[in-house]
Amino acid sequence: MRLKHYILPILAASLTLSACHEIEEYDNNPRGNFEQLWSILDEHYCFFEQKGVDWDEVHARYAPRVSNKMTREELFRVCADMLDELRDGHTNLSAPFETSYYKKWWSDYPQNYDARLVEQYYFNFNYRTLGGINYGMLPQNVGYMYYSSFSYPVGDSAMDAVLAYCASADGLIIDVRDNGGGSLTNVESIVSRFISKRTLAGSICHKTGPGRDQFSEPYKYYYNPAPAGRVMWAKPVVVLCNRSTFSAANNFVSVMKSLPNVTVAGATTGGGSGIPFNSELNNGWGIRFSASPVRDPEGNLTEFGVEPTEGCAVDLDPVEALAGHDTMLDFAITHLTK
Repeated sequence: MRLKHYILPILAASLTLSACHEIEEYDNNPRGNFEQLWSILDEHYCFFEQKGVDWDEVHARYAPRVSNKMTREELFRVCADMLDELRDGHTNLSAPFETSYYKKWWSDYPQNYDARLVEQYYFNFNYRTLGGINYGMLPQNVGYMYYSSFSYPVGDSAMDAVLAYCASADGLIIDVRDNGGGSLTNVESIVSRFISKRTLAGSICHKTGPGRDQFSEPYKYYYNPAPAGRVMWAKPVVVLCNRSTFSAANNFVSVMKSLPNVTVAGATTGGGSGIPFNSELNNGWGIRFSASPVRDPEGNLTEFGVEPTEGCAVDLDPVEALAGHDTMLDFAITHLTK
């Protein structure tokens, strides 16, 4: 069953919740919109405890900065700064003139990926492209596929073509560095090629009330192997990731890490394990935020990232990169060929 199917009970719970407690009305002015924004997060955001955020204290600091005489741009900046207190890459405010993003989840870390470095020095630009996947065979008889975004659809025929082309390889590298996420359905489509039985992929919770700690018990979800007749992969795999591996890509790494033939190498991912929810303020601004926490197959929260397999943490050496060497990719190749 696809994870998106579990969104339905979450939405149903939200609708039920709305009918169970009084809905406060807010004036459509700067003070009213600020209070509405704070209250939406107060009742629905899912990581206050994990982030160590005292939301009441945040309100006490930011509310005095709001005045009904301020411009919309000034109000937006106060609201965006308040949301940054959550340190959440899934939380942003959208107005007709700007969209806020929390960038420090990745901006304070090395980039650790250079597309041209791989394309030029490892493939001499002779790689194949299918949908959102670049793939090919490395000289060490290792298959390689780079998936830039889980927003790109992954069809059955595409995965068949990639895995069939690499079938003679001793191992496969799946590179999801700088993959910012996308659809969880595509996560399942890829993982299904690396499992031979119904496999626990993780668990999800949803809000059961307006209280900050009112969440359901974790609800487990599973992935099934790809249908009979599809190309499967049972040889060793290395998943390469970095800090800019986020959201659905973070989820993909957490699921793959639990499989027996898979090693995760590189840097700790960027996290982003809360399923986003969208709402709207009275002035028409949109607010998106983490509402339902997803845990990995072992029950661990991955909001702060997935660590590499023990002994497999490696960074991109900028000096070696100047000489045409991707030290992270070299590590993965050596791991599969030693």
